[in-house]
Amino acid sequence: MHFHDCFVRGCDGSVLLNSTANNTAEKDSIPNLTVSGFDVIDDIKAEVEKKCPNVVSCADVLALAARDAVSFKFRKPLWKVYTGRRDGRVSRSSEALANLPSPFSNFTVLVRNFANQGLNIHDLVVLSGGHTIGVGHCNTFSNRLYNFTGRGDQDPSLNATYAAFLKTQCRSLNDTTTFVPMDPGSVLKFDNNYYLTVKQHKGLFQSDAALLTNNVSRHIVHKLLEDEEKFFEEFAESMKKMGAIGVLTGNAGEIRKKCFVVN
Repeated sequence: MHFHDCFVRGCDGSVLLNSTANNTAEKDSIPNLTVSGFDVIDDIKAEVEKKCPNVVSCADVLALAARDAVSFKFRKPLWKVYTGRRDGRVSRSSEALANLPSPFSNFTVLVRNFANQGLNIHDLVVLSGGHTIGVGHCNTFSNRLYNFTGRGDQDPSLNATYAAFLKTQCRSLNDTTTFVPMDPGSVLKFDNNYYLTVKQHKGLFQSDAALLTNNVSRHIVHKLLEDEEKFFEEFAESMKKMGAIGVLTGNAGEIRKKCFVVN
């Protein structure tokens, strides 16, 4: 969710806002329909407001929650979160569609998406490691199973055995409800197993498979797979870098009382 927030208008909590009668917000844009946990952020914000009202922004709550969710198993924070972000008042579905990296993207498009946010190839590969937790819906990858080039074919870069398994889960191109783990080896564990999945050509999305199509990114995949501690360190650094994208400070924006609606 922090990633999906920061890539649209910067890390300003705009992904948390609800749609209104006159506007479809980011959270209701197609790329965000699989994002969950909004209720958790709302609950945290409510508790924070009881202790120190009008002080901590929803954008900061989101950044801190992302850090703590990853750090929980280590029983210590993996990185320091710089606070002081303020909340944006604008959230548009069209901007999420235009700015969020697509699961169908090739390497060139991914690099451009990340470069637009001041992030490099190293950040791209490291932050992709976040796919070690969570699920993907069939409609975000089933073209790789049934119609990769528009001729009813399968993506030849996808591990054939894994593709056969995915077909037992996703029965057609029209399946929009079924979901599968993004990292079948450790779906609930934050670790570097994602890179093993990618190396074995079992990356769920085209954007995962794309990391093997470039010499530089492929080398980074291998390095992060070899050294899990290195992955933890690099992930922390890239998350700090991402968390600084387009932040609102000073008198810009506001401190929302409730994360799902502007004051």
